[in-house]
Amino acid sequence: MPEPVDISSGPALICGLDPGLQRTGYGIISTAGQHLKLVDAGFIATSADDELPVRLAQLYAELRAIFQEYPRVRTAAVEEVYSHYRHPRTAVLMAHARGVLLLAAKDAGVQVLSLPATMVKKALVGFGRAGKMQVQRAVSIRLGLTLREEIPADVTDALALAICGVEHMRSPQLAVRMAAQKAERRRESQSGGA
Repeated sequence: MPEPVDISSGPALICGLDPGLQRTGYGIISTAGQHLKLVDAGFIATSADDELPVRLAQLYAELRAIFQEYPRVRTAAVEEVYSHYRHPRTAVLMAHARGVLLLAAKDAGVQVLSLPATMVKKALVGFGRAGKMQVQRAVSIRLGLTLREEIPADVTDALALAICGVEHMRSPQLAVRMAAQKAERRRESQSGGA
């Protein structure tokens, strides 16, 4: 992973969060002008041997520590929960982790921006079902990274979320389009469940 940069003064930061109970990826970028700069990235790992409440408490504590280390983080772009009928347990566990991340952000005074994974991939790569390597390459290009080692997928996804969070905040049209898509998904889920 890249070494953290000195950000003691300067522009606001945005944190991307890829929720997961086993590993939650995070990526913090600086939004200096039109250029994006990697500040820090990594993941929070919990042990499958621990009980669920212990793992969730660890996620909360470690994310709060990250927000304390980077007090200029103003927004967290968090992946929306994706549920698929073939993997309901995975969706439930991810939802637990995501809920804790949202609480930690709220308690730190960080605004939350929820983004669907397909929208993030489409914004970065041009295709909503892009593969991990395509996303990693797009993230590397956008942040000007020279990859000497492979970045874990959780971290790449978190950085992609942060990049799209910046774009979302910069583009009123994108914000309007996302709100319309969210309303459409809500209508579809309500009509499908009736």
